Amino acid sequence: MVLAGGEGSRFWPASRPDRPKQLLALGSPRPLIQDTLERAESLVGSERILVVASEPLIDSLCDSAPGLTRTSFLVEPAARSTGPALAWAAFEIEKLSPGALMISLHADHVIHPISELAGTIDRAISAANRGSLVCLGVQPDRPETGYGYVEVGDATGDRTWRARRFVEKPDLETAEGYLAAGGFLWNTGIFVWRAADLLAALRDLAPEISDALPLLESAGPEAFFEAVEPISIDVAVMERSPAVEVALATFAWDDVGSWNALARTRTADSHGNVLVGPARAIDAARNVVWAEEGTVVLFDVDDLVVVRSGDVTMVTRRSSAPDLKKLVARLRTGDE
Repeated sequence: MVLAGGEGSRFWPASRPDRPKQLLALGSPRPLIQDTLERAESLVGSERILVVASEPLIDSLCDSAPGLTRTSFLVEPAARSTGPALAWAAFEIEKLSPGALMISLHADHVIHPISELAGTIDRAISAANRGSLVCLGVQPDRPETGYGYVEVGDATGDRTWRARRFVEKPDLETAEGYLAAGGFLWNTGIFVWRAADLLAALRDLAPEISDALPLLESAGPEAFFEAVEPISIDVAVMERSPAVEVALATFAWDDVGSWNALARTRTADSHGNVLVGPARAIDAARNVVWAEEGTVVLFDVDDLVVVRSGDVTMVTRRSSAPDLKKLVARLRTGDE
């Protein structure tokens, strides 16, 4: 299961509603969706991949990922966050193959190497086969405020633990404390479970979704999405269930949350500048530049993000890059 919705407004102006970030080459020379589908195929084969996305994105996603066709999609009638999307996917998977295991991936992550992903998924499957809902956690290497965390409890197997609690995007002081204390992992949002177990947990724990679940059988996904409340799967189930386990990821992972991520996913020059497209940096350091046309030249400036895409050039400090969602909202409302 690949979740390929979302606008990715933190990558504005390159990412826009008709070209969200999963269509951009942010982690490699290829679009993120293409890298994700390669990982999915390595895990389950091309015939057992489903992609959740909205109708306006289907053609662009197919164009960006050779081999992807319309038959691969569950077309979301409306955006309702990850809870309803995964509930619908689990319903369809369980109907298609009762008892099936379900692996949920995001279309906009950077993961390598694939072999380590497969090994981690194997350990997660062992936990899922005993009835657990499993999330993959990554050992933090910095006090990151843009990620969610999960605190691990008692060990349950080979690098798997009971989940003690989930924490959503802590402030810097709290994140530094988690890093120093240990016992906290980044929540990747990659999940493994039996589809039937997720559906059972939704019925028991998520009233925001459970009342609408019968509509999937009786009236179809349009009625379900119209009736359901927007809610993330983390809030709907993972934070509420006593049957959650965490499997330690042994791969390198980045959710590419803002332009700053390019400093981790792309190669920098000797002064720490990451330049994608026709760009030059002279007497400049630690800048991130994304240029789709023309030429961008930086001179005697440090720690900036500069994006030239279409008819827009955007310049901001790297420290402000995670807040671009607020900028986009203000531009849409005309709030200067």
